[in-house]
Amino acid sequence: MLYMVVSGLIVGALLGFVMQRGRFCLTGGFRDMYIAKNNRMFYALLIAIAVQSIGVYALIEFGAFAYSPGQLSLWATIAGSFIFGVGIVLAGGCATGTWYRAGEGLVGSWIALATYMLSAAMMKTGPLGSFTTQVRSYTIGTDSIADTFGVSTWVFVALLALIVAAIMIRESRKPRLKVARPKPKKTGLAHQLFERRWHPYFTGVLVGIVAIIAWPVSAETGRVFGLGITTPSANVLQFLVTGNDSFINWGVFLVLGILIGSFIAAKGGNEFRVRVPDATICVRSAAGGLLMGFGASIGGGCSIGNGLVMTAMMTWSGWIALLFMILGTWTASYFIFVRPSKQRASVQPKPATA
Repeated sequence: MLYMVVSGLIVGALLGFVMQRGRFCLTGGFRDMYIAKNNRMFYALLIAIAVQSIGVYALIEFGAFAYSPGQLSLWATIAGSFIFGVGIVLAGGCATGTWYRAGEGLVGSWIALATYMLSAAMMKTGPLGSFTTQVRSYTIGTDSIADTFGVSTWVFVALLALIVAAIMIRESRKPRLKVARPKPKKTGLAHQLFERRWHPYFTGVLVGIVAIIAWPVSAETGRVFGLGITTPSANVLQFLVTGNDSFINWGVFLVLGILIGSFIAAKGGNEFRVRVPDATICVRSAAGGLLMGFGASIGGGCSIGNGLVMTAMMTWSGWIALLFMILGTWTASYFIFVRPSKQRASVQPKPATA
């Protein structure tokens, strides 16, 4: 039990610290791909996936643990991931982003986190548990991309690594914009850790490394999986309500560690402030959290469980989920940001002409 608590909190704190300092939020990254035509955070995610994939499959080769991809719940993955994508825009952050932004003092993220936990708990073991089980029971075959084509998983791991390398080479050749930065208040290691904003690609590498560490550490407690947010988030609420310690597992301490690590990073960088949003944002955050929990439960994972971990494991569900999360994010971004902006622009009075 002590190992579970300490290791879960440490890995979670590392993840929360890295994500907070690198602003590793996939909601903003997916949204920026559509609105700002900026793919940097998406590329950072691909780096994290590639790093994790190489590391985890190397561990499997050395016999550290065994992994079976299971069956593909295609339609549940598509529908759930799209709904999740809509929800993270309303909530203002993905599952992990909501945890680490809560650690920064954002009350809107506290609200989204509460309704996310509530929705996920209802979908996992609550009144909607049987619905989730039934929806996900419709499978069409193996979830392993490699098994589908009858080749080694390393073929797809190598392909992803080559794609990421090509992207990085292209990105390195782009001219760098010089940005005026204020004079640093800290020096040395303190400046590097808490004041200087970390590059997205560097952050992606660190997230990938933490994701690798999570697998063997978690497996030691009997939980053979990497980073995961939705089920552990539900487990936190389930334990608090029922007192049933069967809900306590390594993932619970992982998500609590994210909150702690983010708080430490935010305090060290003088970025922790309790910020209370207006009523509209509060309602939107609550609705977003509910959709996140619903979508992630029937989709089989969130932006981390599916979008980072299952993609690295070269599963159909991971890559399909990632695609439909992005489509859901773009759809919500259009109706929440793009369309209202166009409508405001169309009603502005035209300047008078002589």
